[in-house]
Amino acid sequence: MRIAMWSGPRNLSTALMYSFGARADFAIWDEPFYAAYLANTGTDHPMRDAILTAHEGDPMAVAARCLGPIPDGKPHFYMKHMPHHMIPDMPLGWAQDCVNIHLIRHPARVIASYGVKRDAMTLEDIGFKQQADLFEKIGGVVVDSADIRRDPEGTLRRLCAAIDLPFDPAMLSWPTGGHRDDGVWAAHWYEAVHGSTGFAGAEGALPNLSGDKRNLLEQSLSYFHTLEAQKI
Repeated sequence: MRIAMWSGPRNLSTALMYSFGARADFAIWDEPFYAAYLANTGTDHPMRDAILTAHEGDPMAVAARCLGPIPDGKPHFYMKHMPHHMIPDMPLGWAQDCVNIHLIRHPARVIASYGVKRDAMTLEDIGFKQQADLFEKIGGVVVDSADIRRDPEGTLRRLCAAIDLPFDPAMLSWPTGGHRDDGVWAAHWYEAVHGSTGFAGAEGALPNLSGDKRNLLEQSLSYFHTLEAQKI
């Protein structure tokens, strides 16, 4: 099985990658198209030069690896993808041979969390429109990060059942300190999850946003609700 897990930033996506990576039967790959996205757009992201140096920037080479031999001879492959990396002309045909899953999180939480790490953000940066467009193109299973945090085992059991994969209790915990297959950008973005050993508990009330962040929330909500209506 090859899983393409699609998620915007600050969506519990790294924790879910660690969850699948804790299984003995899965290899994982962290944001395969990130370097190609930066190389093809010129976008200025934290650690841009390090990412371009350490990771494959040719999107066709990345796409070929998505369908190539699974690392370490594992039977299953989990790939953590971001919809906003798939700019026009990026290859997408490989995704037809994958189980596509869409991880969502309420945009108010995404915007509040993203703002801690990066001052300026746009609708393009947080990926809600791209994810809704991608779901329309390729379909797949939708899972809400709030449900995972509220009931990790129950939600992961439902997710595994939805994709015809046996649930493994190993998915509920992982060692601290990160994963050997983290992207080089982990040094900037993954501090909190590197200190974790499992999914954090249920979140509280939605953050109260104002100004530009409130405007961005209002732009994002319709795309989020389109996906939320399809969640398992």
